[in-house]
Amino acid sequence: MARVEASVVISRPVEEVFAFAANPENDSLWQTGGQDLGSTYDGPMRVGGKAEGASQWLGRRYEWTSEVTEYEPNRKVKTEIALGPIVAKTSTVFDPVEGGTKVTMAIEGEVGSFFRLAEPLVIRMIQRDVESSLANLKDILEAEA
Repeated sequence: MARVEASVVISRPVEEVFAFAANPENDSLWQTGGQDLGSTYDGPMRVGGKAEGASQWLGRRYEWTSEVTEYEPNRKVKTEIALGPIVAKTSTVFDPVEGGTKVTMAIEGEVGSFFRLAEPLVIRMIQRDVESSLANLKDILEAEA
């Protein structure tokens, strides 16, 4: 089981950060890790909410599905996602801190048989994607200030 985690502090109130980051329609604006080839959501973010779509990553097209497993407004969102051979649990936690909001994103899962031999490389790539996503989120939200 592989795990990556990263955090960033954003100079915006937790309500604003959560409203933007937890809105599935904004995912392609700040999340990296593959080219979004289109996605659909079955309504607003909530426990049991589902999404499906396709992404291109490492030169391959992957169909994906996700389901929200935990949702606490202005606090956290947890999902389970299947992206091709990768099955993962994601957690994004929003903590108010002095001067803004600390956002911590963690991904834990199995890389699948296709990537098994390259697992250390895949883990490093996912770590960079998480760090890049959080940096994008910070840039977008602090630019609006």
